[in-house]
Amino acid sequence: MSTVNDEFPQIDGMRYLNHAAVAPWPRRASEAVIAFAQQNMTIGARDYPQWLTVENRLRDRLVRLLNAPSSADVALVKNTSEALSFVAFGLDWKPGDQIVISDEEFPSNRVVWEALRSQGVEVIQVSLKSGDPESALLTACGPKVRLLAVSAVQYASGIRLDLARLGTGCEQRGVLFCIDAIQQLGALPFDVQEYRCAFAMADGHKWMLGPEGLGVFYCRSDLREQLKLHEYGWHMLEHAGDYDRSDWQPASSARRFECGSPNLLGAMALDASLSLLEEVGMSAVGKALTERIEHFQRELSSMQGIELLSPANPQRRAGIITFRVDDWENSTLFQRLKTEQIVCAQRGGGIRLSPHFYTTSEVIEQTLEVVRSLVSK
Repeated sequence: MSTVNDEFPQIDGMRYLNHAAVAPWPRRASEAVIAFAQQNMTIGARDYPQWLTVENRLRDRLVRLLNAPSSADVALVKNTSEALSFVAFGLDWKPGDQIVISDEEFPSNRVVWEALRSQGVEVIQVSLKSGDPESALLTACGPKVRLLAVSAVQYASGIRLDLARLGTGCEQRGVLFCIDAIQQLGALPFDVQEYRCAFAMADGHKWMLGPEGLGVFYCRSDLREQLKLHEYGWHMLEHAGDYDRSDWQPASSARRFECGSPNLLGAMALDASLSLLEEVGMSAVGKALTERIEHFQRELSSMQGIELLSPANPQRRAGIITFRVDDWENSTLFQRLKTEQIVCAQRGGGIRLSPHFYTTSEVIEQTLEVVRSLVSK
C-alpha cells in the first residue's frame, strides 16, 4: 500500500474523511494537470489529437467502471445535475404521469423532477425507513409511474439500496430506472447491466477522486433517441469535425448529449485518477473501504453517548457513516473536529465521515481518539 499512500501526500496532521463531498486528487492527477498546463503554455494546441486520445481513454475507463456495453453508451457531462436534466426534460411527459423518488434524496435528484410539475407530472416521495425500502419503492410504482429515480447510496444516512432488485422490479412494471450513482461509483463496484437501469450518472469529484466539472452519463442504447435534445452545437453532431457540411443530425452515440468543446483539462485529471482505481481494482477498493467503514461502525457504536444514524446492516452501507453525540450541537461538534484537522461534513442531523480505500489506520484511530475525548467531556 506504500505506493498508493504516496499518491496522497496530505499535510501532516490532517485526517481527510470527506470523500462523499469533494475528494483529494491523487498525485498522478495533479501531475497530469501540471503537464497539460505546461503544454498549453509552451506549444498551445499543437498536439490536440493527443489530447483527444486521453479523452477517449477516459471514456473507455468509465465504460469499464460502469460495466456499460459500449463507449457509445456514455457521455462526458459537466455534472450529475446536467445528466439528470437531460433525462427529466428529454422524456415526453403527459399530465398525470408520476415519478417515484425517496424522501432522502440530495436536491439534485429531487428538484429536477419537481420542476416538471408545470407539465402535470407528480412526484411521489417514499420513506426508506421501513425494513424493506426496495419493497416500499416498488410498491409505490403504480400504473401511472413512468420512472423511479433514486440514489445508489443516500448522501446523508449512507443507506445503500439493492439496485439489482429495484432494476428487476422496474423492468417487470415497465418503469424506467434512473440511478444517481455519485455516492457509489468509485467506492464500490457498479454494474449498469446487472442493475437493468435506463440511466445512471455521477460526478467525478467524489469517490472517483477527480476534479469538479466533469462527470459521466450512461444512457441505455434503446433510449438515446427518445430523449429530446435541448442543447445543440458542433460536437454533438454525427459528423463532428466536418465543418463544411450543411446537412446534419445528432450523433447516434451518447455524444449527442455533448453539445460543445470538451473539458480536456478535467479529462486529463479524471483519466489519471481512474487509472489509480483500475490499478488497485474496484473489488479491492470496495473491500478496503468496507473494512474501514466497519471499523468506524464497530468503534463508534461501542462509545457511550453516540447515536449512529447510518445503517447497522453491512449490506446497507457503502462509504458513509453518520453519527451524533449526546450533549453536543452538531455545528459545535463539527467546528471542534475541524480544529483537530478532521475533514468531515454536517449531514442528516449528524456528523458524516467518509473515508476511502487508501485512508490509513492512523487517520482512523486518531479520529476515533478525538471523538472518544469529546464524548467523555
